[in-house]
Amino acid sequence: MIVVTGATGNVGRPLIATLTAAGADVTAVSRNPLPAELARDVRHVQADLGRAESLRETLKDADALFILLAGELLGGGESAETLLTVARESGVRKVVLLSSQITATRPDAQSHSRLREFEDAVRGSGLEWTVLRAGGFASNAYAWVESVRADRTVLAPFADVALPVVDPADIAAVAAVALREEGHAGQTYELTGPAAVTPREQAAALAEVLGEEITFIELSRDAAYAHMSQFMPEGVVQGTLDILGQPLPAEQRVSPDVEKVLGRPASPFAAWVERSLPAFK
Repeated sequence: MIVVTGATGNVGRPLIATLTAAGADVTAVSRNPLPAELARDVRHVQADLGRAESLRETLKDADALFILLAGELLGGGESAETLLTVARESGVRKVVLLSSQITATRPDAQSHSRLREFEDAVRGSGLEWTVLRAGGFASNAYAWVESVRADRTVLAPFADVALPVVDPADIAAVAAVALREEGHAGQTYELTGPAAVTPREQAAALAEVLGEEITFIELSRDAAYAHMSQFMPEGVVQGTLDILGQPLPAEQRVSPDVEKVLGRPASPFAAWVERSLPAFK
């Protein structure tokens, strides 16, 4: 059995769908109820990743665990070792952690210290581990839904700075392989899209798929900070803006790891737009 935390998010949903389509026995873990389309196919447990004991009963029948930290869990909570100890004591054999590219490119960034803690913990857990270091998500463009629906505008900072954003479905596909198949223990994969694209180019791709003109409005860093701080911890916002505005060469590099694991190229941003278009109409 495979336990998937963060089951209701942009990675958790396609991961559950991929695993169930492959015939895996899946338990979805989240603090909120599952969407109806997922609840039909999987066992669901409402639990809190920040309280490891709340997962002990679920993990006792699990062979593999997918760990995804989000929201306030990126800012603190129980130690990573506490969760990994419960997993090991419960009989879990394999753990796959979704981390961030920043843990390697900016090792001193306080915004992602929690993920570095978890990386260290899984590597020292005694379990079979795989770490997925993802670049920026294509799904961050969901932040534009309201303005695109209201008046066909996209507001974003750093209009012409390009990054190889990754489709969350590709992250999920790589995670599914690492969770189900052998040969990935001790591996750290860097996951990016197939090409670096700017926010302005992303807006143009959205306009093309939508079939309507979209106006791009470039935000100042301060304006972007004010918006992002409504739903992200302050340190994470600052770290994210640093990458968006002044990416390092390593953060603009296209990684071959998605193709290496999946045997196909990473999906372009336009493919994510086509799949996600109903949200913008």
